[in-house]
Parts: sequence; structure tokens; C-alpha cells
Amino acid sequence: MPINLKGRSFLTLKDFTTEEIQYLLDLSASLKEKKRAGVRGSALAGKSIALIFEKPSTRTRCAFTVACIDEGGHPEYLGKNDIQLGHKESVKDTARVLGRMFDGIQFRGFKQSVVEELALYSGVPVWNGLTDMYHPTQILADFLTLQENFGKLRGLRLVYVGDGRNNMANSLMIGSAKTGVHFRIAAPGGLFPEKALVEECLAIATGTGSTIEFFEDPQKAVSGADAIYTDVWASMGEEDKLAERIALLKPFQVNAELMKATGNPECIFLHCLPAVKGNEVTEEVFESRNSKVFDESENRLHTIKAVMVSTAGNL
Repeated sequence: MPINLKGRSFLTLKDFTTEEIQYLLDLSASLKEKKRAGVRGSALAGKSIALIFEKPSTRTRCAFTVACIDEGGHPEYLGKNDIQLGHKESVKDTARVLGRMFDGIQFRGFKQSVVEELALYSGVPVWNGLTDMYHPTQILADFLTLQENFGKLRGLRLVYVGDGRNNMANSLMIGSAKTGVHFRIAAPGGLFPEKALVEECLAIATGTGSTIEFFEDPQKAVSGADAIYTDVWASMGEEDKLAERIALLKPFQVNAELMKATGNPECIFLHCLPAVKGNEVTEEVFESRNSKVFDESENRLHTIKAVMVSTAGNL
């Protein structure tokens, strides 16, 4: 049965089937090939896209902007001081205003409840560019990178090392459960994901062959890994906790010793960026041949384009 995502919002990968996620990855690969061949599309011709940013961004903002223009659409950047979202005007009312003017809305900010409310009331597709809970467009870029390097997702061994209860750990766990990737988190005991989300992902994993495991010993966690993933130790808004996090997470730094502990010389290194070199990853690993962070960064463009054209475009 053909995949049809027209009119759907993209808030978390929990809302998408294994087949739908694979469809988006295959579409991304096709759009990447066209982009590199200099072929522009017209799937968003005549359409306007609102890009709401409560948090600053490099990759997400640039990817949505360029992807929209590549497909003939008009992107409109709306920073936190440009509109009244959640201040003088409720999220519900802002959603109903923007939904009458735009054909799709991207939101990057703090609360997952905000992007969900935008989707509930706008009447147009809404895409989650990052919230404190989830970062689903990043996972598509990560998994496209894995697919490019290994030719598959199912059966790969992915290890996330660091703060295991942030939006990246959450989203990688969901994506892995959906696609049959064997996923491990290496983190201090107090920094594992919420129990309810873990149980939900374990239930999903039973149908895909995925496994989900948790370790407090990073050396044991990475044994046999195909890819090691990390993220900053203090997310946006948590800068006051950085000294505490450095002390807690220093044993979880991705360095040459940890990469060697995989026993796999072809293990790749991934990071959603920006990276704080010397904290979560060393310069040596970041600049090594195993590092695929800039392939991953480029793939934000192609995967975000796939999400937009499949949900709001004319394919």
C-alpha cells in the first residue's frame, strides 16, 4: 500500500510506523541525489512556511529555509520577539491565525505541549524542530547517515553516551525501537530516560526486533558498537548546571580509548552539533575518519525537505 503522509504533522517519531519512517529516509536519499545533481523541485511552489524559533539554531533554521526555497516555497522566520506566541496571545489563537496564512509551521522551542497545541489548532502540518522532549527531524538525519554508511538500519548497534534523559536520548531510543536498531544508553544512573517512555519503547521494540539496554559503564556499553552518539552535557537553558554535569559526565567522554573499546575499527561517531570539544568529545575523535558529523549535518537539509514535501507539498 502506498505511503501517504499528506496533511500529517511531525511531532515525534512515536506517531509514525516503521514503514513511514523508512519511506521518509528513502525520499530523503532521493532528494539528496537531486540536490547534488543541481535539480530543484516544485513540491512547495506557491506555499508559505512559518518558521517559529524560541531557541536559536544553525542547522534547523538553515535546513528548513533552504529546503523550502529548493522546492519553490517561501519561508518566513518568526523569532521569539517577532510574534506574541504565548505572551500577549495564546498558543491556540496564534495557531489559528498562522494556519490561515501559512501552509505549514515549524516550531523550535522549549515545551512539547506548545508544538502539540499548534498542531491541534492550526489546521496545517506542524513540524517539531526541537523541544525539550523530542528532536525527531534530527533522528531522520542521523538514521540517513547510518543507512548511508552501513546500507541498513535493522540490526545495527547504536550507543548513546552522556546525558541519557535529554531530547536526543529520548528520540534516538524511539527511532531505534521503530526501526529495529539495537540501542544502548551509557549514562550515570540518575540520567536515564523516564520510565514511562522506556516502557513504551520496549513495547514497540518487541515488534521490530530492536533491543534497548542501559549501562552505567561506558566501556561495556560500547562493546561491538557500529556507532557512538553523544550530545552536549548541558542543553540550552541548563548552562547553570554545566560545572556539575562536567564532574558527573567526564567518565562518559567519547575519546580514542572509548572508540577503541568498541572492538570495531569501522565504528562511526555521531553528534547533533554544536559540540563542546574537550567535554563530551575530544578533538581527536571529532576530527577522525570515523566522524560523520558533517554528513549528518548536511542530512538535516534532505530529511527536513522530505518531511515538508511529503506532508505539505505536491509530490
